Amino acid sequence: MAKKNVAEQFVDILVRTGVQRLYGVVGDSLNPVVDAIRRTPGIDWIQVRHEEAAAFAAGAEAQITGRLAACAGSCGPGNLHLINGLYDAHRSMAPVLALASHIPAAEIGLGFFQETHPDRLFSECSHYSELVSSPRQMPRLLQTAIQHAVGQGGVSVVSLPGDIASEPAPEKTAQSALVPSRPSVRPGDGEIEALVRMIDEADRVTLFCGSGTAGAHAEVMQFAERVKSPVGHALRGKEWIQYDNPFDVGMSGLLGYGAAYEATHECDLLILLGTDFPYRAFLPDDVKIVQVDVRPERLGRRSRLDLAVWGDVRETLRCIIPRVRAKTDRRFLDKMLKKHADALEGVVKAYTRKVEKHRPIHPEYVASVLDELADDDAVFTVDTGMCNVWAARYISPNGRRRIIGSFSHGSMANALPQAIGAQFTDRGRQVISMSGDGGFAMLMGDFLTLVQYDLPVKIVLFDNSSLGMVELEMLVAGLPSYGTTNRNPDFAAIARAAGAYGVRVEKPRQLAGALKDAFKHKGPALVDVVTDPNALSIPPKISAEMVSGFALSAGKIVLDGGVGRMLQMARSNLRNVPRP
Repeated sequence: MAKKNVAEQFVDILVRTGVQRLYGVVGDSLNPVVDAIRRTPGIDWIQVRHEEAAAFAAGAEAQITGRLAACAGSCGPGNLHLINGLYDAHRSMAPVLALASHIPAAEIGLGFFQETHPDRLFSECSHYSELVSSPRQMPRLLQTAIQHAVGQGGVSVVSLPGDIASEPAPEKTAQSALVPSRPSVRPGDGEIEALVRMIDEADRVTLFCGSGTAGAHAEVMQFAERVKSPVGHALRGKEWIQYDNPFDVGMSGLLGYGAAYEATHECDLLILLGTDFPYRAFLPDDVKIVQVDVRPERLGRRSRLDLAVWGDVRETLRCIIPRVRAKTDRRFLDKMLKKHADALEGVVKAYTRKVEKHRPIHPEYVASVLDELADDDAVFTVDTGMCNVWAARYISPNGRRRIIGSFSHGSMANALPQAIGAQFTDRGRQVISMSGDGGFAMLMGDFLTLVQYDLPVKIVLFDNSSLGMVELEMLVAGLPSYGTTNRNPDFAAIARAAGAYGVRVEKPRQLAGALKDAFKHKGPALVDVVTDPNALSIPPKISAEMVSGFALSAGKIVLDGGVGRMLQMARSNLRNVPRP
């Protein structure tokens, strides 16, 4: 029997960890690993057209499954292309192992062809980034990288010279146990007692929830009922906390709606649950604030805190629910529920007025119809920019749907490659990419990846021939829009030329039929919807401080009208408000 080389050993460890595929582009220094994958059962090489797409796909897969995913790039420019997708995965806390293959070990530091230093380059977007310098080192180094990615939630990078990958693997290498999953973290008794005391002393409690509430929906609802608290959320908390929520008051932040802003400012105790909400200007500075987070480095970095609680949300709530006194006064909660419903009634009118006749098509109408027609367990991948608005306001979570985007890193062009990773996890599950024309065009080459693997991803293209969010930023700054117009082709025709299903929609009455036909199609499909770029309105709570800087200025003007089925949910929740 031929002796294994280092590349084969590397792949064997990935398989033992549960990695099922490696996304990347083949080439020179990476060839030994790709060849090892070819000969190893249980793992596939997924050929993408750009390494950035490989990293986005791996990040999406990790977010869908909760397990380690992997991507790879060849030496120099090849692995350098991974960096943007790895930044996104790292900031999304997605466990991703990136293989950065390297130039021959003897040439490192001598200005060799395509030389970079990947162990340095990726240090800022990873928990761990190290160079394999000998065959004997590789197994322990790879194990350490995996444990960092899984244990801390984020990216690890292993730089492996191609010549070392081809060398014989050392005999009798110990097989160490690998980290299977992260543990639950319970706060200390002192923090629990202090939190219970603050809750009992407060008259008006508001909960503001982020992605850290994943898996804690039941506990959040039980706690909100016990203390009669309105529940708001950040964008990344939407899919975990908005559904089946009789305490829902909407979302705060740049794309916010409803009464979440008021609820966080009119309470006397604000509890931040599992959120690293970045916009300080939307948080109050005159109420008591508690933050609960499993990542201690995030406690207090967005606002001053009266109490920092280190623990995961579910375990923390399980500790405090039996200890806090049940509140009976619903006046604050009912007031916020009424404000929330009233706020949504106001903005929905612009969306409903003659929308079926409006040309170009209202983009919010597209999102509303999409929400109604999509499967109950659909995965939505969402481009940064205006598509974030549509997802935030129109896609209805239900505990089974997933909504994935570049919500922390804010990269363009994320939706299509993230859809690739999401679809590979389950070919039978509906995956919908909500793409903007700017983002889609940026990584359009990987539409060919859908065709090559016959992935049934459905791309709904919001085609307004502009970089809409950038235009808003310029407008807020008092600048004329410049360099934001796209001269677009018929994207549906391009899809058909590539061998996929493609249809272009220019009239509202065509939309529902086009989406239904695309969803029925067995393979990849693209619906190119020509949308109105001029749908603007002023959100209810904006100050000069909020519109300073890049990210906040984009929130000065948000798209016109509508919150989809969220208005129905708000009306339903009003049934809980006692009538005089």
